[in-house]
Amino acid sequence: MESTAAAHSSQRRYQTFAEARPRRIQRLLELDAIVGRDDGKIPRKYRELIALAVACTTQCPYCLDVHARAAKKAGASREEVTEAALLAAALRAGAATTHGALALKRFDKA
Repeated sequence: MESTAAAHSSQRRYQTFAEARPRRIQRLLELDAIVGRDDGKIPRKYRELIALAVACTTQCPYCLDVHARAAKKAGASREEVTEAALLAAALRAGAATTHGALALKRFDKA
């Protein structure tokens, strides 16, 4: 995980993006707000656990921070967060396996 100093440095760089392209950053933030909705069919706690699992897969430290905190605030347990991370790991491993099969297919055709 990033150090606090590195995280602050990255946040300053993100601010540079926001200053350079404010409308695009605003649109990105609006899209990201989908996770934080309380009026969706999926309850907030599960939205945050899904987002946390995706963050584990994409390996985004900022997403991990935001969604771990939000999941806790939404009532998720430590065990639920662990299970979400393990589900992400299983899916990522599955993708590596299927890509391995695809590599063998391409190898055989070469």
